[in-house]
Amino acid sequence: MGTSEPFRGAVLEAVLERITYANEDTGYTVARVDTGRGGDLVTVVGALLGAQPGESIRMRGRWGSHPQYGKQFHVDDYTTVLPATVQGIRRYLGSGLIKGIGPVLADRIVEHFGVDALDVIEQQPQRLIEVPKLGPKRTKLIAAAWEEQKAIKEVMVFLQGVGVSTSLAVRIYKQYDDKSIDVVRTEPYRLASDVWGIGFRTADTIAKAVGIPHDSPQRIKAGLQFTLSESTGDGHCYLPEQRLIADAVKILQVDTGAVIDCLAELVDEEGVVRELVPGEDSEVDDVAIYLVPFHRAEISLAGRLARLLESGADRMPAFAGVDWDRALAWLRKRTGAQLAPEQEQAVRLALTSKVAVMTGGPGCGKSFTVRSIVELATAKQAKVVLAAPTGRAAKRLSELTGHEASTVHRLLELKPGGDAAYDSDRPLDADLVVVDEASMVDLLLANKLVKALAPGTHLLLVGDVDQLPSVGAGEVLRDLLAQDTPVPHVRLTHIFRQAQQSGVVTNAHRINAGEHPHTKGLDDFFLFSVDDVEQTGLLTVDIVANRIPRKFGIDPRRDIQVLVPTHRGPAGAGALNSLLQEALTPAKPNLPERRFGGRVFRVGDKVTQIRNNYDKGANGVFNGTMGVVTGLDTEEQTLTVRTDEDEEVGYEFSELDELTHAYAVTIHRSQGSEYPCVVVPITTSAWMMLQRNLLYTAVTRAKKLVVLVGSAKAIGQAVRTASTGRRYTALDHRLRS
Repeated sequence: MGTSEPFRGAVLEAVLERITYANEDTGYTVARVDTGRGGDLVTVVGALLGAQPGESIRMRGRWGSHPQYGKQFHVDDYTTVLPATVQGIRRYLGSGLIKGIGPVLADRIVEHFGVDALDVIEQQPQRLIEVPKLGPKRTKLIAAAWEEQKAIKEVMVFLQGVGVSTSLAVRIYKQYDDKSIDVVRTEPYRLASDVWGIGFRTADTIAKAVGIPHDSPQRIKAGLQFTLSESTGDGHCYLPEQRLIADAVKILQVDTGAVIDCLAELVDEEGVVRELVPGEDSEVDDVAIYLVPFHRAEISLAGRLARLLESGADRMPAFAGVDWDRALAWLRKRTGAQLAPEQEQAVRLALTSKVAVMTGGPGCGKSFTVRSIVELATAKQAKVVLAAPTGRAAKRLSELTGHEASTVHRLLELKPGGDAAYDSDRPLDADLVVVDEASMVDLLLANKLVKALAPGTHLLLVGDVDQLPSVGAGEVLRDLLAQDTPVPHVRLTHIFRQAQQSGVVTNAHRINAGEHPHTKGLDDFFLFSVDDVEQTGLLTVDIVANRIPRKFGIDPRRDIQVLVPTHRGPAGAGALNSLLQEALTPAKPNLPERRFGGRVFRVGDKVTQIRNNYDKGANGVFNGTMGVVTGLDTEEQTLTVRTDEDEEVGYEFSELDELTHAYAVTIHRSQGSEYPCVVVPITTSAWMMLQRNLLYTAVTRAKKLVVLVGSAKAIGQAVRTASTGRRYTALDHRLRS
């Protein structure tokens, strides 16, 4: 049975009491509203995304009846209106909508001014000082917040007409202020590059609504730049011209000729760069089209690495003529362990070569080799600087070596806008720089790092080249290890006896070799076999919340990480985050929470940052940074996160689309991090994602325990499928030439 046919054209005014469901992707919302006529709350469904509890809203739509849930109002669109009753005003002001006013202060204001409270705030805000315990400073803040709210509302009314959600309207207003409506009307494609959270598709919808022609050069150029930008999100530094044109034609649905003409104009305007680079077939060159920053970074990184390698200066000259037998004997005494021959080779290389790479899988002694290199370097009074791409990896590096380590971002002291405090004009004071987990360092970050190295500094990159490449564009580690590049490297292959006892380590190597992991008779590697996708999701939650904590005494929030191939589906990150939040951080009467889009944030939530934001924290907060929500202030409209780097970072409520829950994260997002226990749901619904390096990366994130949940068929598919094609990058070619 479906919903009975509703009758149309009704208007409903009510106060939004609570949102029971919201889908961020579609905007579909289920909410309960109070019509002020007494009786039960009314259920409303439809396009309500962006409305907040406490707001009085006027909804246009139709009444209908649901066989299971009864009478409902189907919302086509809504506008917010100011409440007119004392009770409505108290609810409105106390809901946290106006920054600086919480429930207690709302009661005081309404008690003092009654039904005139909103008029006073609007027209005579200076009178707020009459309210007991409300000083001039707070009065000013409330007046300013009200004015901003009003200006944003104006922009919202216009933007709602062209299909933009409330949260994006706030961002647009913050970017352009009173020019917002003008920019949206005349240059809608600017939004895609200026406003985070607005991509080409949203800008295109707006452009259509304001009358920009389908085949206008403005639209086609924006579409070409969007196509290139999307490809950098897939890891490519450039696209071959023919592929770019074909992809843009598909997205834009315009003539190929128009796309070719606009691409030529973009090259002339220096919006993009066209260059010949060697193609996959080395006999034929690719015509490569780059976005300018990626072209500059690739040329700069290759040139700087070559200059480092060829530099006559040496900041660790003591190792040029060292007696290695004596040095290694001293080291053996110091650490109490013998280095394997390939580890010895890596130690010598790092201390004598200006640039070196060490790679290898788990259990092959990368960590002990790094510790040995640091011990020898510091024994000769060298200034050693240690860094890693993530806070967790930096912590691990610090524990391992006994020396301070930081994230690469913090090391370079990145500033708002993304420029680094350290660069070629002000290089790092370091003799040896060691970067761990280097497989996840992307092209732009690698360039910033190498730019900050003085001539004669030694650089050692350590990582596992068989893991997934970086989330950002490029595959720097793989390019440095490519055949005939001038960068010296060592690959550690010997698995040490102690590591051979670990099911996690031996299975990681089996997966990497294309063999099915052993899942029977091990006490640190398990498979729960289930074929149904929905059951896989529910079983995963039970394993995390109940079974593992019961059997191993492991804290489910702090020490267990669910890693998934994809975001979508019943066993994807989105669905699992909702279920795990319900199991581990459920709603409680005295626990503050804030709904944003389709998510609810609570104190205690595990969260992750999903964009680089150079304005947050001491040196920016970056895509993939994880943390826990430690504070939520509905009055000041702020949420506080304690990150993996033990930094308290504040977020305005309007910025909460930068955060997502992290009870479950994609395997790509987990790079560079290590967890005591990893749970990996693997289902055939993620078929396109199932590749060997994906499963290998997931398994190598675990220190002690791996639990796979799902079908043997899906695991077999992942193990059999060697990683698909290389990314489009020309760094290896530039290094060779």
